[in-house]
Amino acid sequence: MDLHWLKPLLGHKPPFVTVFLDATRAEAAGETEAADRWKAARRSLERDGAPAPVLDEIADLVAVPTGVRGPHGRVVIADAGGVVLDRVVSEPPAQTVATVGPVPDLVPAVRAADEAVELLVVSVDRTGADLVWKSAGGARPGAGVEPERETVEGGHDDVHKVRENGLSRRGQTRAEDSWERNAEEVAAFLDKRVAERTPELVVLTGDVRAVALVCERVGQQVRELVVEVPGGARGPGAKPDAFAQRVHAAVDELRARRRRAVLDRFDEALGRGDGAVTSLPDVVEVLRRGQVAELVLGEGMLASLQEREVLVGAQPLELATTQADLDTLGVGEARRYPAVVALVRAALGQDAGVTFAPEEAELPDGVGALLRWSDGSTPAEQLLTQSADARRVRAIT
Repeated sequence: MDLHWLKPLLGHKPPFVTVFLDATRAEAAGETEAADRWKAARRSLERDGAPAPVLDEIADLVAVPTGVRGPHGRVVIADAGGVVLDRVVSEPPAQTVATVGPVPDLVPAVRAADEAVELLVVSVDRTGADLVWKSAGGARPGAGVEPERETVEGGHDDVHKVRENGLSRRGQTRAEDSWERNAEEVAAFLDKRVAERTPELVVLTGDVRAVALVCERVGQQVRELVVEVPGGARGPGAKPDAFAQRVHAAVDELRARRRRAVLDRFDEALGRGDGAVTSLPDVVEVLRRGQVAELVLGEGMLASLQEREVLVGAQPLELATTQADLDTLGVGEARRYPAVVALVRAALGQDAGVTFAPEEAELPDGVGALLRWSDGSTPAEQLLTQSADARRVRAIT
């Protein structure tokens, strides 16, 4: 999961205002319902002391439609100077989140990052291809309204076979040669653009023969990203709604693979007793030490992690479950944050990723961490090397 666009939030000046609301409009919910949700959130934020100029800026933003059809949510985060993040998520929240405080509520923003997929849709025929660059999920409002488009045309236009007299074999050969040369030009263009822009998914669609020729000729980087999706076309005749559903399914599959790859590594590390930890105290410790490659949050226990608290200092990696542990860091002044906020903040502070685990995952405290490195003092899941482990055993026994 790419979180680089969230990291600048760590250096902004508080107070932070976080709004996560249902942004569904028009036929699905109605314009007045969307406006009423914001009005209720604003009243709550005003009571909690949010700056009026910041609320005015947020009001102006949410008054403009996102450009997304169907049910969806919107995450807006502002610091003392104004809005610094505005993203769309596919699932609207069950209840509006509206908070103001010394740190932003990063979980909705991380959810947007978890959904975000940068993809390239390539519609090919035997003369060339149309390229459409899109952001699927977690996008900025309006990003999908006017996607960026490019076109590449092959230089060979003898693409029609002839079936008359003795010229048929020669005409067929010329046409097939043109298809192949045009496919080579499309493939070379794709290789270049994918190397420059590094999308996560390349959807290839269009003429069946042309798709096969392009797939045979692209380089390894593109080949690893390509998914063939039938139903698209360069010209008229395609069924856009059916094709869009197939693309959506391909994006969902990519998200699932991306998540599964992290969780498989996490499970493997837990199984060998090295390279991963669970339990809140252990996760806090490895975050404090900068060891975390991926923070794992249990989908079904986010509410519990919101209720539990962690002590934090001014810097993201200054965190502990007890005041004694914080004292050893020389942190004189500390605040109590919801555990999930402190954990995500610390993960961002060390360029770690965040992955959401399904409810059936074995996470007793609703949290785990996959490590970059470990040493003899790192908490172990099978060996009682830390006081936190001993406390867990005493609690069990």
